[in-house]
Amino acid sequence: MVNVSICVGSSCHLKGSYEVIEAFRNEVKKRGLEGKVELKAAFCLGQCGHDGVAVKIEDEIIPGLRAENVATLFDEKVMPLL
Repeated sequence: MVNVSICVGSSCHLKGSYEVIEAFRNEVKKRGLEGKVELKAAFCLGQCGHDGVAVKIEDEIIPGLRAENVATLFDEKVMPLL
């Protein structure tokens, strides 16, 4: 199981965390990975100075994510862990 935590703190919320969560949900469903990728909400990952939303995949924090970049990040960071 790959754990993906998406920041929903104030700063990330204003920068589009809801859209990022929906984009991750769509990728998991589209790829048939239900039960293999767990999406969680996280409060402040300490990346508020970046433009975009912070995401933590296992132990790696990735700042500055936007919904339109989720598919690429999924290919680069999530798929190799499965």
